[in-house]
Amino acid sequence: MNTLKGDVLVVEDEAQIRKFVRISLEAEGYTVHETRLGGEGLELIAASPPCLVILDLGLPDMDGQQFLRRVREWSTVPVIVLSVRASETEKVQALDAGANDYVTKPFGISELMARIRVVLRNSEGRATPPALFQSGPLTVDLAQRKVSVEGVPVHLTRKEYDLLHLLISNSGQVMTHQQILRAVWGPGQQEETHYLRVLVRQLRNKLGDEPTRPRFVITVQGVGYRLASSA
Repeated sequence: MNTLKGDVLVVEDEAQIRKFVRISLEAEGYTVHETRLGGEGLELIAASPPCLVILDLGLPDMDGQQFLRRVREWSTVPVIVLSVRASETEKVQALDAGANDYVTKPFGISELMARIRVVLRNSEGRATPPALFQSGPLTVDLAQRKVSVEGVPVHLTRKEYDLLHLLISNSGQVMTHQQILRAVWGPGQQEETHYLRVLVRQLRNKLGDEPTRPRFVITVQGVGYRLASSA
């Protein structure tokens, strides 16, 4: 009898594929959870991180590429894409977005199991960071992109959230003006520091952060910004 090896989440639109993969994984000793929706998959990963995600790209509520980008904002959980899309472009995009491997349909279960073993072996010892970030009164649900201060929801624009998420991802480090501009606006805007000053002011206003005594976004004069280690 196989001993239990861990939880695997299968995010797949086709019921027959889900069943086939589930039976095969359970025979190998894995506990399998299923969903056909990307949004529900993100919630399941946040609530109880699995040891592996098997992902279809053709989901009914979001594209699998979008799912990958979302999950990689806050989780290092291994992801194997299982898709009918066989073009090199799709594979490169998925791998660049954070997939650990890519298997095209139709597939052999022996090959899939071998790839699972390799991905899990390579990810051994890596801890999955929590999906909830908290610093004093500031709480950020990284899976749902929800921000609150003292329990009151704060509605951020995409760029405001991108800036906050970047600072959270590099908590404890100073991010230079050029690093932030490249990450939030792209490589062509690295000298447009006035864009960044405006964005920081907007973010601070929404977080209730006083510029002269900020609790969250700290200015490192002449260099950039960092997130306060505690607030």
